[in-house]
Amino acid sequence: MRNRLVLTALFTAAVGALAACDPATGGSAAKTPSAAPASSTAPSAPATPTASASPDGKVAADVRATVPDFVGMGLQAAQDKAQDIGFHGLTSHDSLGRDRLQAFDRNWKVCSQNVKAGTSASTGTTLDFGSVKLDETCPDKEQAAPTAAGGKMPDFRGRSVKAARTALDSGTSITVNDASAEDRWVLMESNWKVCAQNPAAGTALKGQPVTLTAVKFGENCT
Repeated sequence: MRNRLVLTALFTAAVGALAACDPATGGSAAKTPSAAPASSTAPSAPATPTASASPDGKVAADVRATVPDFVGMGLQAAQDKAQDIGFHGLTSHDSLGRDRLQAFDRNWKVCSQNVKAGTSASTGTTLDFGSVKLDETCPDKEQAAPTAAGGKMPDFRGRSVKAARTALDSGTSITVNDASAEDRWVLMESNWKVCAQNPAAGTALKGQPVTLTAVKFGENCT
């Protein structure tokens, strides 16, 4: 009887030990693998794109074209032709030095060009056309706009009132009088030429007011 009791006790102890090792029973559960620790390093920002060389490692070649002879052409036609060739930097000026704007290019013709005809030039070059109106004659020599270089009063006689105003400091007080007896308003200053001026040409400019007497182009100074 005692032996049976001992065997029963040993069997019960063995079963209990097995149950303690089996996670499916109420014994100690196996450890759950912990999640991988989060990285402490923040994601890196996208790399800034950098300029890359051409496949052959060469810089793009400068595009060049031969400059045509534009003299004698209408200003609009000259500009159209220049653009067709590849020149897109275009400007123009008044060959008579009157500082008129070429508002309607078809009403002007080309007298000169800043790049000689037949020259091979980069298409990035700015072409400047000297021009006059269709019913005017091109001057033998371009009349450069007057300037008050050196702080001296320029000689404005025969030049347009607009060119005179442009040459002087923007803060200069300027009075323009009609030289005729009609006492007309001088409205379109590029259409009026200076007959007399005060101060005289060569006078040091020190901010003093300037007076110009003028008539319309085509009229005689009195």
